Amino acid sequence: AGHPAPVRAARSMTDTTAVVAGDRFAALRESPNYRRYLVGQSVSLAGTWMQTVAQGWLVLQLTGSGTKVGLVTAAQYLPVLLLAPAGGLLADRVERRRVLLATQMAFALLAAILGILTVTGSVRMWMVYVVAVGFGIVTAADNPARQTFIAELVSPSLITNAVTLNSININAGRIVGPALAAITIKLFGIGTCFLLNAASFIAVMAALATLDQTTMRRRPVMAREPRQLRAGLAYVARTPDLLVPLLMMVLIGTLTYEFQVNLPLLARYTFHGDEGTYSLLTGAMGVGAVIGGIATAGRDRRGIPVIVRQAAWFGLVIAVVAASPRLWIALVGLVFVGWASITFTARANATMQLTANPEMRGRVMALWTVAFLGTTPIGGPAIGFISDRTTPRIGMATQAGASLTAALLGGLWWWTRGRRRRTESAAAR
Repeated sequence: AGHPAPVRAARSMTDTTAVVAGDRFAALRESPNYRRYLVGQSVSLAGTWMQTVAQGWLVLQLTGSGTKVGLVTAAQYLPVLLLAPAGGLLADRVERRRVLLATQMAFALLAAILGILTVTGSVRMWMVYVVAVGFGIVTAADNPARQTFIAELVSPSLITNAVTLNSININAGRIVGPALAAITIKLFGIGTCFLLNAASFIAVMAALATLDQTTMRRRPVMAREPRQLRAGLAYVARTPDLLVPLLMMVLIGTLTYEFQVNLPLLARYTFHGDEGTYSLLTGAMGVGAVIGGIATAGRDRRGIPVIVRQAAWFGLVIAVVAASPRLWIALVGLVFVGWASITFTARANATMQLTANPEMRGRVMALWTVAFLGTTPIGGPAIGFISDRTTPRIGMATQAGASLTAALLGGLWWWTRGRRRRTESAAAR
């Protein structure tokens, strides 16, 4: 039962190359549903990045501690680590559009609560922790459904293109959101950012409610059976083309993707700036990600060798930022960090989605969510602690080292497999 996946994936690779080559916006042209969904997401993502900037700055304002920033981030993603596999099972069992409608409502409510508490001056650190945990619980259900929902909006041949365009959208929000956050914080205060984020979820809910369901490519809802979660874990464990990228992402997700912890520290303590400096650093990454995403969207490249190369490039450009003596050099370096980041995640995400059997896709992408987001409770405090006890530059160097180590381990596995296959082929002759 486990053998058809590589055949299916290989067929998809051929189809996608034929359809997408040179057309960076193919998914948008093909699918009105995808266009509508992406527009709704773009509004919400700007709000989400506003909240990310505001939350980090709120914690620094309340405590002045980089470790506390990491701990709040950990509190937000600990439920993802614990509950995302169950969220993946939910995405395979329940209509994903309904799951997403429910999660957007919950996100909006939580953001509104934090906004009201902050605006009224009632907010305390324990309240920030509680709301962060709430966001994590909702994310555990939302992320696997959202990752796999794209496959219901576009044809299989355009999944890679759609995933990349979605990543561009996320990083466009990284540009717009922090800029809006900096202006909003200066004019109206931190709490207004949370209230605007709450309002932004209305756009996603409207998009989901008005999709043309007759043209969606829905997969059959999986019947409830015992041990389905265990079956998903076993499936990934026996499929190296899924397991290796997942293990690479565990390392990179744990330590490399802790920019929300380290960038505010870099802004305040390394470059002696304020929330505007933090927004500039975050925005520079977003600019690079949008540029890189547009460059990537028209080319269908995936598989372990591609992921290994992108992880190595990701680590190298982060190391350049860690060593930057001036703010403007760091900003230029972060443009390339954003470019490398989106290329790595888009290639790895598409590899996972198109290698997995459709009936297993929700559970596979739930494990991806655990590796990408759920490892933050470990990595967030670790990077915060390292940056506090040494400098934010050392924290960023640690982020770079994790990506380079993942590339090395993935490359060694690929080289070993190739050598073993050549030996077996020679023996067969």
